[in-house]
Amino acid sequence: MAETNGVNGTAKSNGVNGHRGPQTVDLDALVVGAGFGGIYQLKKFRDMGLNVKAIDTAGDVGGTWYWNQYPGAMSDTEAYLYRYSWDADDLQSYPWDKHYVYQAEVLKYLQHVVERHDLRRDIILETTLTDAAWDDEASVWAVKTSGGRTFRVRYLVTALGLLSKQNFPNIRGIDSFQGEKYHTGAWPTGVSLQGKRVGVIGNGSTGVQVVTEIAKDVAKLVSFQRNPQYSVPSGQRAVDPEYRRRVNENYQEIWRQAKDESKTAFGFKENEDRPAMSVDAETRQELFETAWAKGGGFRFMFETFNDISTDEAANGQAAEFIKAKIRAKVKDPVKARKLMPTQLYARRPLCDAGYYEQFNRSNVEVVSLHETPIDEITPKGIRTSDGVEHELDVIIFATGFDAVDGNYTRIAIKGRDGVSLKEHWEPTGPTTFLGLSVTGFPNMFMILGPNGPFCNIPPAIETHVEFISDIVEAAEKGKQTSSTARNPIVEATAKSEALWTDECDRVSRESLFRKTDSWIFGANVPGKRHAVMFYFGGLAEYRTKLRKVAKNGWDGFSMG
Repeated sequence: MAETNGVNGTAKSNGVNGHRGPQTVDLDALVVGAGFGGIYQLKKFRDMGLNVKAIDTAGDVGGTWYWNQYPGAMSDTEAYLYRYSWDADDLQSYPWDKHYVYQAEVLKYLQHVVERHDLRRDIILETTLTDAAWDDEASVWAVKTSGGRTFRVRYLVTALGLLSKQNFPNIRGIDSFQGEKYHTGAWPTGVSLQGKRVGVIGNGSTGVQVVTEIAKDVAKLVSFQRNPQYSVPSGQRAVDPEYRRRVNENYQEIWRQAKDESKTAFGFKENEDRPAMSVDAETRQELFETAWAKGGGFRFMFETFNDISTDEAANGQAAEFIKAKIRAKVKDPVKARKLMPTQLYARRPLCDAGYYEQFNRSNVEVVSLHETPIDEITPKGIRTSDGVEHELDVIIFATGFDAVDGNYTRIAIKGRDGVSLKEHWEPTGPTTFLGLSVTGFPNMFMILGPNGPFCNIPPAIETHVEFISDIVEAAEKGKQTSSTARNPIVEATAKSEALWTDECDRVSRESLFRKTDSWIFGANVPGKRHAVMFYFGGLAEYRTKLRKVAKNGWDGFSMG
């Protein structure tokens, strides 16, 4: 199976920009990854006049949206915010006809942006980072890639994505299955599931989308669920022209609010002053019903009340409301019981386009892995602990990712004194300053690195790219006025990294998300250290902190 975004893997390819012969290339900057983050970073650096290239393992741009072509793949952010804000003309004119965009539409949009801004000439595809080492004497990164090419660069930016390294469960007999096996994070083109017996392992966001999409087409669908999820309707529907006109007229204000007034940056105003228990039961039910009708997982959790993610009593009220909906939607009481969540409503909030209704189909089954765990995968299918062998033609692993830091710890990125990121993080789990920079790794920046903001992805990406560009520009200006020929050095201090890690830990203690075994804290991968992976203070507060760092002379960084 392939990995993504320019890091160790075998790409599926459309034949674009293949490998060239061994050579060494000197650049000002190299961007690893050509998804949302890498595309924007490439443009920003190029606009600054830097000699820059981007590399990616994939056969085309798109990052996550190139690899995750599984059935039903859809953004959980409304279309008007699942794009870039920096091209005002394109915001006004680029078409979107539904409230949520599907994978093919996101990929087409990113390809459009690359062509519109002539970025493809500086993107090298089918090229994988295999090793990166800091040369302290020359003040450059030596980056080795597949095919023998080495880049020597003054600045290295990783845009690897939050969800890139696929997580496969450790199930006995996994290699014995004689049918088809797919991970949703590396879905090949041309797969047909029509009339087949399909098992889906996993029921997070991806599993929910896959089940919803394929149930109508397959002969049999068995959903294997360890932790049943809470999911609310997405509200997916066609976009009314009047709605699009209003968005266009208010785009500047919409983006300002999302970035500088919102915690989640999903395009609505979060409730800040209404605890769930401050209203009577009837009013609470009405507010939940209104949010359910509007659709959107983050909207349901954060627009209704201000304490669903922090207070167990409030969380319990939201959970019971969703459970009642499950009972009403799923007609078979046995299936409904197996689909009933048992943990707090405290994972990334899901939304769907008719998920629970699929279990009313006679060809759709649900297996509770709490009641009957998977014993082994056999040549014919999956055998559970009750001795039942579920015979299948296809097994789909919707088992998620070794998220956030997974792609960093599996490759050799070595900073000062040859210390790798994996070694640097081994004692405590992943640590950074602001989710952007790591002490001991000068002139390396991360887009969506560990302990960045927990919020809507495109606004977070823009925030990171713009900060990285600004600090590099400041370093370059310092070089112009310096009397030495040495390359400028930008590096997070050990103190700032430690303080930021403590801040992320402190803020996350208030969140109920910390009490569930979620990928958000690394709990979905057996043996992985549970650690804080995000800043839970919200995007607006995070951006305020970044502005303060810049205003105070890049406080927390050593610049030299």
